[in-house]
Amino acid sequence: MFLTTNKCKGSGECIEECPTGAIRLINGKAFSCITCGVCADACPNRAIFQNKYGGYVVDRAKCNACGVCELSCPVNNITIEEGVVKGICSRCGICVPACPEKARLDAYDVIEDRQLKFLESLNLTVQPPLRSKKEKELAQRTSLVTDAEKCTLCRRCEYYCPTGAILVDVEPQGVCTECRVCEDVCPVGAIENCTIDPEKCTVCLNCLGECPNQAIFTEDFQVKINKLEPGEKVTGKLISCLNCGLCADECPQGALKMVDGHLRYDPNLCEGCETMECLDACPVGTLRPSHDPDRKIEGFCVSCGKCVKSCDINEARSFRQVTWDGSVSEDCISCGICAEICPKGAVTLRRGTIDVDLGKCVLCEKCAIHCPVQAIPTTTMRRKNIKEGFTFVQDKLCMNCKLCTKICPEDAIKEEDGRIVVDESKCIYCGGCSNACPARAILFEREFEVEP
Repeated sequence: MFLTTNKCKGSGECIEECPTGAIRLINGKAFSCITCGVCADACPNRAIFQNKYGGYVVDRAKCNACGVCELSCPVNNITIEEGVVKGICSRCGICVPACPEKARLDAYDVIEDRQLKFLESLNLTVQPPLRSKKEKELAQRTSLVTDAEKCTLCRRCEYYCPTGAILVDVEPQGVCTECRVCEDVCPVGAIENCTIDPEKCTVCLNCLGECPNQAIFTEDFQVKINKLEPGEKVTGKLISCLNCGLCADECPQGALKMVDGHLRYDPNLCEGCETMECLDACPVGTLRPSHDPDRKIEGFCVSCGKCVKSCDINEARSFRQVTWDGSVSEDCISCGICAEICPKGAVTLRRGTIDVDLGKCVLCEKCAIHCPVQAIPTTTMRRKNIKEGFTFVQDKLCMNCKLCTKICPEDAIKEEDGRIVVDESKCIYCGGCSNACPARAILFEREFEVEP
């Protein structure tokens, strides 16, 4: 909920800015909806629901203005005017910067920073929300992580991973990345420093078949290595399993499970599974059907550490305790993608930031992978961009509160001739307007694609 302190002088700026009419003056002080959710529970048409901000909004397509919400509100804040329900806070947060006295505060901040003392000074008693963070609380997991500064994308770790949990996309193809796999597999020791000694080479072609980047070829009964041109560099991405356990959570057969923080797989339990829900659950896309007849899937990390041992020159792979305290950068645009995409329901939106239930978070990094402004820290190189989308304001449902125009990070929504319209040339389909709309008047769809 939002609180009003004793600094309030009753000037009413917050009331004027509130898009849902959820704030009123009582004895010269601003008082608003406490977002308790009683109205949502009481609504016979299920027209009131909690949005990604933790506030409540009315689906006007379902609402018939029966008045049950008005009668059930414990603080008498809800009214119905011309068939439109008003007085329910959507937690958009616009009232906070609107107050010239800085008297409006987000209860999350109050509880986190000065909890009891501050509330007692205001003669207020508020039950702390369950998702408030404890001091020094962290979400954590142990996994094998790549240091992007050290990694040369040689593909050596990919070659030696026994479960196919590492995928390396390299450009250009067909050139030597100095992975040294050819040296390891040569039966006569004819290759050193990625150079073939023709006197020793028996042209067994073992290196040709094993080269991860297909850089070895034959010419006139000689084996040769295609190397980079002067000034040419290898570019690309290395993606590996995060050991987050989402695949195990979704495995209908119980063939994947977490044992002491590490993934384990029983191929016998995997037989007969038709849905393969675990594949869709993988946030980085390493989990995939296997060509090995002895196992149905591959791409899951078993924490064997072979990639660490094989990366013996650059030492770019290592075991790491990955942690996150739920904080994001100032680039956050409150679009709501993280809250929408989180498979554990651990993210709640706030204006300019997010609130994370670290007890639920498994550090799958789906929120970071999909974040359009990269405001969330991540350890993976996997990224997903918004490919295309559709945003449309339904005039019959719109209550003309103009909240969408204020919350849009790209100024893509504006009022024209009394109607709210979307400028498709500016819209990035982030979904911020749809998440915030207190009348559920915005039709919205989007499609993601893997960043090239």
